[in-house]
Amino acid sequence: MDIHEFQAKDLLQRYGLRTPRGGLARSIDEAGARARELRGSACVVKAQILAGGRGKAGGIKLARSVEAVEGMAAELLGSTLVTAQTGPGGKPVKAVYVEEKIEAAREMYLAVLVDRGAGRVAFLGAAEGGEDIEETAAREAGKLKRLIIDPNTGLVADEARAFAASLDLAGEPAKAAADLMAGLYEAFVELDASLIEINPLVLTEAGDLLAVDVKMSFDDNALFRHPQIAELRDREEDDPGEVEAARYEINYVRLDGDIGCMVNGAGLALATIDLIKQRGGRPADFMDVRPVVTRQQVATGFKMILRNPKVKAILVNMYGGGILRCDTIAEGIAAAVKEAGLKVPLVVRAAGTNMEIARKILTGQAIPAIFADDMAEAAERAVAAAGETMEGRAS
Repeated sequence: MDIHEFQAKDLLQRYGLRTPRGGLARSIDEAGARARELRGSACVVKAQILAGGRGKAGGIKLARSVEAVEGMAAELLGSTLVTAQTGPGGKPVKAVYVEEKIEAAREMYLAVLVDRGAGRVAFLGAAEGGEDIEETAAREAGKLKRLIIDPNTGLVADEARAFAASLDLAGEPAKAAADLMAGLYEAFVELDASLIEINPLVLTEAGDLLAVDVKMSFDDNALFRHPQIAELRDREEDDPGEVEAARYEINYVRLDGDIGCMVNGAGLALATIDLIKQRGGRPADFMDVRPVVTRQQVATGFKMILRNPKVKAILVNMYGGGILRCDTIAEGIAAAVKEAGLKVPLVVRAAGTNMEIARKILTGQAIPAIFADDMAEAAERAVAAAGETMEGRAS
């Protein structure tokens, strides 16, 4: 779960994070009031959406008067902001954050996250920050510093100071950076976060360290331990399909492709998506149904795929084993097709417990499925079917 910049700043201030002065505004009048509270300081008006790349997309604007703040708020509020992370549909701007402009002597990058390769929490940092940090890190990997944290000891003060030094900090700023890292690590562990990213972390001429922009994400599976964090979720920015899927305990993420996918098991789903892409196709979603899924839940998930207007073919990769049987998935698919119809090709690969029964269920109920014996064949057939659908629509 992601939260907005203003929420992350408010939350992390309790752990010692220092940020520029600012306030949230949901209207033009509120934006003007926030600017007046800053008493004539130059202001930055920042669109509050759950996506990065706002600056390049025109979602962060500099104003030097209350009137300019109000004008920029009028421009942003109610608009749709399209960034590199929103997709072509963009995200609606319902609020802006009006913040004092900080004059930076230097801009740095600092993040704490789960390093999945190491299986541990890690800090990432760079002596140069800004919106191009990803490109900089890819181009010059040595500029991105990494500190893996031993869970038995936590963040050790000496390690934090050495890491601060690696960002070209010394003296009081280095001490402040080490203290900031200690607070971030405490927040990360205590709140079950999955990412805290500060970009830029600004060093002022006076030697102060301020977090000018903050991104924070949480592990959904741990939210039951943090009801106060769960309350911060912006339901209006959630994908309606993902909300519906969560209600039926289906793991679902909408993607930009045209091949709908239903798979049981997250690892198998990722492998299926990889196979589709390797064969030139584009998956329309990630859908992982649980081992204890019911026929009704399968039917609900399949109808979600059918409702996606971009879908030109559907690939179901089912593996029966343990609790889940292939016939349960087949029954759910048949129920969904009877209710909603099937206007695109359906490719099915069934393996494991009751796979033959699953095939009989689909053929016996006149579901026009294209069967494949293995994953590679299923991906090839799905990509080919999606291409044929596109050609048919074009003609």
